[in-house]
Amino acid sequence: MFYEPGKTPHNLPHDPFKACVAPRPIGWISTVDKQGHANLAPYSFFNAVCGNPPMVMFASGGSIDSLNNARETGEFIAAVAPRAMLREINFCSAPLPPEQDEFDYAGLEKEPGQTVAAHRIKGVPIHMECKVFQIVNLPGPTPQSKNAMVIGTVVGLHIDDAIIRDGMVDVTLFEPLARLGYHEYASVAETFTVRREDFW
Repeated sequence: MFYEPGKTPHNLPHDPFKACVAPRPIGWISTVDKQGHANLAPYSFFNAVCGNPPMVMFASGGSIDSLNNARETGEFIAAVAPRAMLREINFCSAPLPPEQDEFDYAGLEKEPGQTVAAHRIKGVPIHMECKVFQIVNLPGPTPQSKNAMVIGTVVGLHIDDAIIRDGMVDVTLFEPLARLGYHEYASVAETFTVRREDFW
């Protein structure tokens, strides 16, 4: 099949685009507004974009509280979502008003950030404290509904000692969640090693 998004129909029951870019890691984005109200939301348009300096991004569409808070304060925390907390992650995707605390709504306990005002999530093994580097405005489905990509420089990195094995982070010890297409998820429970020289 072939179709031109926005121009020609794909003739499928659901839009296949997100199923074609998978798996997408889920960033659990924590922010606060200028009044100190906490916000916590999962984003499947999330990834690392640079290694030196370490930088990550999340892209915001319909959910704009994280975007607004990051724009106002210049800070956010990106947590790596573990499979064991799928229920809480799902709760945090609820369309709550900006002043309502998703931590409380999902029954999560806050822990302080070290370099930013946003909160960490107790029980999550990896948190990246970020300063906003750039916010890139993106087109949306309508002129009134716009998207944006928030790029942050990682200024503090928390890693639970329990997931470090032989001096390396072992993701199979917490099974980070990823989003597939439609309502499908995946988690990393198994890895394999390939070195460049293995095929030389």
